[in-house]
Order: sequence, then structure tokens, then C-alpha cells
Amino acid sequence: MTVPDPCVEVLVASYLEPDLVERVARSDPRIRVSYAPELLPRPRWPSDHVGIPRDLTADEHDRWTSMLHTADVMFDFDWRRPERTLEQSPNLRWIQATSAGAGQLLEKIGLSSGPLTVTTAAGVHADPLAEFALAGILHFARGLPRLIADRHHRTWRKQETTELAGRHALIVGAGKIGSRTAELLRCFSVTSTGVARSPRPTDPPFDTTTTTDRIAEHLPTADILVISCALTDRTRGLIGRPELAALPDGALVVNLGRGPILDEDALAEALSTRRLGGAVLDVTSTEPLRADSPLWTAENVLLSPHSAANVPSENGKIVDLFLENLGRYLSGDTPLINEFDFDAGY
Repeated sequence: MTVPDPCVEVLVASYLEPDLVERVARSDPRIRVSYAPELLPRPRWPSDHVGIPRDLTADEHDRWTSMLHTADVMFDFDWRRPERTLEQSPNLRWIQATSAGAGQLLEKIGLSSGPLTVTTAAGVHADPLAEFALAGILHFARGLPRLIADRHHRTWRKQETTELAGRHALIVGAGKIGSRTAELLRCFSVTSTGVARSPRPTDPPFDTTTTTDRIAEHLPTADILVISCALTDRTRGLIGRPELAALPDGALVVNLGRGPILDEDALAEALSTRRLGGAVLDVTSTEPLRADSPLWTAENVLLSPHSAANVPSENGKIVDLFLENLGRYLSGDTPLINEFDFDAGY
């Protein structure tokens, strides 16, 4: 990677708190930071990197175009016309994404084959997503839906309940999110098998590991199925009707990855017949979830609108990652963290 000389123009292209922008600006004398929050979408919360688009005046459009034109490095993608990134930012060399998965966006805007360097925020969202998974798993494993319904109906009845201890989880995607989920489950005496694209040694927090092409062998013993992998051509539709049918009765399904990895129609059917014990979803195939989806009314579904990772610490963690990468970028001799693999698709 060739580093521009003598000064690197860094454009912050989505909302950041002023103190975080100042951290970036003061991190190295070789950079110059441009930030104009009045030209960016209005954030609905501090870590909102989509926001509500602004209606810019002609002068404001020209100003933003000028800022894009001089950028060597961008923190996040252009919100206005990302499909024209190469045209409107001729000096651009590197984009630091604010999400862990950038493959769908890069494909949508025509950058799925480069030539830019893109780094993702993989790992930043591991803690909140793993906590969401654990909360949902406990919700169903400890019979909370029944307790909530009984309270609503003023019914006092004693029943047998279940526990997490002794269960086994199959975690499809043994990266940072999957690993953190396995760590939390281990605290509740849940064993786990981590599923990776290629063979790897078995190390904690996983008790065993396997590869994507051998998932079928492990489904019959998976009391909990967690999806935390990236969406690629290989993982699209990975968990379909046969895979869900192979799970034990009462199994729980968690999707922290991307909606199209999981066959939602097959999931809804298995939930409606109560063959599966519940589903914990942070993502859906179509977002927002289509109005006629049975998942809206299913009692055994916890549904988050792709926002389980939206926590106050998010921006600070992404900036920490960006600054580490910025130092590596300026040195020119150290690989960047979380560099997007265009061949693998994540």
C-alpha cells in the first residue's frame, strides 16, 4: 500500500462525538482531519452510522463533494453516493468501515473487487452481541415466556423448569463474536463446537471445532445453534430446512450474522409446530422484516431490529481500532487489522 505524502487527509464520513474526532486529529502530525457533522445524516443515537439523511443545499453539496475529492482515508463510507466512491474520491486509498460485515455493502456499491483497502470493525461488537445471545438463550431455557404469560393472566402455577448446564452449542462462525458467545455460555456449563471455514486447532473457549462442510454431523447434538458467521456465497442459505430438521426437539436458534444465512420460512414453520424451542434474532433476511412474516406474532421468538450491538461504547471502540490501523497505515510496513478479504467476501 502506498501512503500519500506529505499529509494524509482523513475524512470522517459518519457521526462521531467531538472528543473522538479530536482524538483522531491529535493522533499523528502527519494527518489532517476533515469533519462536518452538519453535512452528515442526523444520528438517532451517538453510534448511529446510518442516521436520517439531510437535505443539503447546493452549496452544502458542493462542500461535501470537495471534502470527498481530497480524502486519502475515510472513516466510514460516503452516505450520499457511495456507488460513485472511486469517481468522487480519486485519492482514496483506504476506508475504515464501522460494521463487522462489509461484504453486502461493497457488492451493492460496486466495490466488491477492490481496488481500495477496506478494514472492518470485526470484534468491536462481540460483547454486546454475545450478551444479547445469552439473554435470549436464558429467556427460553429458563421458561421466561411462560412466567410472563402467567403473570399477564394472573395465573399462579408451579411447574418444572429447565437449565442451561449440560447443554451443547454449535456456533457457526468461530470468530470474535462466536468466541465471545462461547465464553459466556461456558460460564453456565454449556459446551460448544466452533465452526470455521477451514480446519483449526481446538482451543478455549471451544471444546471441539469443525469446518463448515461438516456441520451436518454436529446438528443432532446441538441444543443451541448460534449463527455468527459472515454472509458470503458459501454461507447464503447455509441453514435451511434439512439443517433445522436435524436439530434436537426443543433446540434454540440464534442468528447474530446476517439474515440470508438462515431459511426464515423453514424457521417459522419449525417454531409454529413447537418443534424448536425458540429463536433469538438480531437480523432477518429482509430488513425491516416484511409485514406478513409470521415471526412478528410467534410467541417463541425474540426479535431485535439489527440493533443488539448499538451500545454507548461502540464509537470509542471503533476509534481505538481506527487509530491502531492509522498508525499501521502511516508506517506502511505492518498489515492492517481486519482487512477485508475480497476473495473470501469478508
